[in-house]
Amino acid sequence: MKDQFDNPLYLNHDNIARSVNGIEYHPLHPFLPKNCRVLFLGSFPPQRKRWCMDFFYPNFINDHWRIEGLIFFGDKDYFVDTKAKSFRLERIIPFLEQKGIGFYDTATAVRRLKDNASDKFLDIVEPTDIRSLLVQVPKCRVIVTTGEKATQTICSSLGMTQMPTVGKYEAIPGLCDIQLSVGAPSESQIYLYRLPSSSRAYPMSLEKKAEAYRQMFLFCGVE
Repeated sequence: MKDQFDNPLYLNHDNIARSVNGIEYHPLHPFLPKNCRVLFLGSFPPQRKRWCMDFFYPNFINDHWRIEGLIFFGDKDYFVDTKAKSFRLERIIPFLEQKGIGFYDTATAVRRLKDNASDKFLDIVEPTDIRSLLVQVPKCRVIVTTGEKATQTICSSLGMTQMPTVGKYEAIPGLCDIQLSVGAPSESQIYLYRLPSSSRAYPMSLEKKAEAYRQMFLFCGVE
């Protein structure tokens, strides 16, 4: 029987194969639409036993895709397959490509200090080269984080001294030259925008989270 997680389009099989001795390499390829204006960078995917699909935010009890469904379609279940307890990847991918929304994480290799999905028990072995991602998406204007671990990692990697609070953003210094080198407009400025976590452990209603995310999308012209 075909492995339910065996999706060659998004799974990084080489990384999965070399994840040994307690070190996990990122199991997914970066998702970077050509028209990407918004790039979500999380910390690292949960263990695959918690996945319901081969893509970012794969945990069925995480509300990221419900938030985006509510914002863009007025329906928190637009991307949800309730019967299968999964998300509708066949809807998610065309939507992201149309809107220009990309995904990856701030770590490409981690060690889990505990057998759970908590960011605070992730030891980052290898941070992501964020600049190399941005070269591939010259239209990107906003990097989004939804957790403290990812925000701290980006600030450390990019030399930011000011970490944005939840619902706020800060300009990222020194990235304009990268965008100009690949043909971005001369007025380009990239921002780090921090949003509330889509985890249900974060103490905020789905509707209030959706409003915070909506404001971010409006900020960068994604409607």
